[in-house]
Amino acid sequence: MRVAYRTKVIIGWDLAAILLSLAAAYIMEPAASEALGGAAGWLLYGAASAAIGFWSVTRHRLHRRIWQYTGIAELKCILQTALLAALIPFVAAWVLQGQAQTLLMLHHFIGIAALMAGPRIAWRAFCDKYSVKKQPITRRALIIGAGSCGTLIAKEMQQNDGVNVTPVGFIDDDPYKHRMQVLGLPVFGGRGDIGCIVENHRIDEIVIAMPSVSKTQISALVNICKTTKVKLRIVPDLQDMIDGRGASGRVRDVSVEDLLGRDPIRTDLEHIAGYVEQKVVLVTGAGGSIGSELCRQIAPFAPSKLLLLGHGENSIYNIEMEMRSVFPDLPIETVIADVQDRTRIDAVFAKYRPQVVFHAAAHKHVPLMERNPAEAIKNNVFGTKNVSECADAYGAERFVLISTDKAVNPTSVMGTTKRIAEMFIQSLDKHSATKFVAVRFGNVLGSRGSVIPRFKDQILKGGPVTVTHPEMVRYFMTIPEAVQLVIQAGSFAKGGEVFILDMGKPVKIYDLAVDLIRLSGYEPNLDIDIAFTGMREGEKLYEELLTNEEGLSSTMHNRIFIGRPAQLNRTELDFEIRKMEKVLGQHPDEIRAVLQHLVPSYRNVGTTAVG
Repeated sequence: MRVAYRTKVIIGWDLAAILLSLAAAYIMEPAASEALGGAAGWLLYGAASAAIGFWSVTRHRLHRRIWQYTGIAELKCILQTALLAALIPFVAAWVLQGQAQTLLMLHHFIGIAALMAGPRIAWRAFCDKYSVKKQPITRRALIIGAGSCGTLIAKEMQQNDGVNVTPVGFIDDDPYKHRMQVLGLPVFGGRGDIGCIVENHRIDEIVIAMPSVSKTQISALVNICKTTKVKLRIVPDLQDMIDGRGASGRVRDVSVEDLLGRDPIRTDLEHIAGYVEQKVVLVTGAGGSIGSELCRQIAPFAPSKLLLLGHGENSIYNIEMEMRSVFPDLPIETVIADVQDRTRIDAVFAKYRPQVVFHAAAHKHVPLMERNPAEAIKNNVFGTKNVSECADAYGAERFVLISTDKAVNPTSVMGTTKRIAEMFIQSLDKHSATKFVAVRFGNVLGSRGSVIPRFKDQILKGGPVTVTHPEMVRYFMTIPEAVQLVIQAGSFAKGGEVFILDMGKPVKIYDLAVDLIRLSGYEPNLDIDIAFTGMREGEKLYEELLTNEEGLSSTMHNRIFIGRPAQLNRTELDFEIRKMEKVLGQHPDEIRAVLQHLVPSYRNVGTTAVG
């Protein structure tokens, strides 16, 4: 009843506004009454105007709009209603009687607009002024970006009781906006003024509200802001909002990914679709960080069937539920299997006949594999051997091995086993109709067991953040970024290549720790300590992307390069792999000796291991 009563009151007021403004117009223009034929003409004119106004009000649903949020859209509808209610009777009078008063129509139009819009604007202003937060403000925010997104964020901070942050002002690089005000808040200046503004206005956090700018620009802003020692937050970029990785208007903490500053990858959709679309695609290690992202990014290319193969039932179940929810029409098969089990892998290939294989299943943790070298060989070498030989035997079109920069001049068992896996598929390619290629890249941000989640957990616990060596550097890439390039590299496969992804500039791990601490709103070695623990077994200070015998040539993609295929003797390689199989149960030093014979560039730094 309350809604119905409110609707009647609003419509009644709008109709009254039309008639009152007409009466005022006649008072201002008394000659109009005679021109319309006296009182009868006046009443007919008013009835027509009210009927047209009523139709326009209901058509634009002005009676259904909440006045508290009156804005440009409502004002446009009000102006349209005022114009129709004033203009149509005027035109009709002119056509029927051959004369009409233009000033009458103008006064009528202005009166309708003023009486309909006035109360709505007044109520909006009242609500804006008195919709203050009930809880005390605990944090003061500086917003970077005085555009539409920054304005929305500031308004939400001002009015939302659930947000204990108040906006202090804006930063914007547009000089026209400097010394101006938005929502009553000053635009202090450009990015060069951030430091002094944070200090002078006691800023507790900075919000970057520029979702449409490039990642390079965001990176530059983050690098400026992180020196201020206040907490940084950011509105997700537009592509993240579209892809569902960020909610519109939701502010998130700034992440290390924002510091990389790499713009979105240019993807050749036509070439990718050409080798994935309507094909049976197998992803091994589908429950892992890389494998699951492969599934997400392959699915939009409409394979005829997507096979999710993994050893852990929980991780496979999770990615299956996600894929069925997001891609309900995509045929999906889940396969619980161990790549070390040749009989099982053979049965999978015999049943499904995959045409494209992405082999992501691997043991990847360097220190763990140093202590368990036999397991690294079983999974990374013999697992790859099983899957690749089945791909060859059952006529797969392409086989893409996910490799690592740790395979180059390796100092670890893990890196050495991945190099052997590369060598094996290269040798297999020489005698197979299947195109075998490897894609080599460095660390991915946010993968399970990687450095970023560990640092975040240590910061959450109050520190210390542990870094192995102050000079250790690594290449980093986001998981979606790496997987996009892996899928793209598969389209360039001619057979035998090792594709190397452009990882950008290497990052010093110590600097990464410092950045994460500062992005969390703390000061390194003051609020959160950084402790050096010494290099772990199998680690080296820096990673390389090419072996000595590999050259580097470009591809059609500006971030994918090709290492020259190694010259390998298949017979000798098979012999060495059989020898490796025989020493698996022996002492780790004997295992390492065989690895070093097979990969002469392997530098065994020595460690204590269990078999």
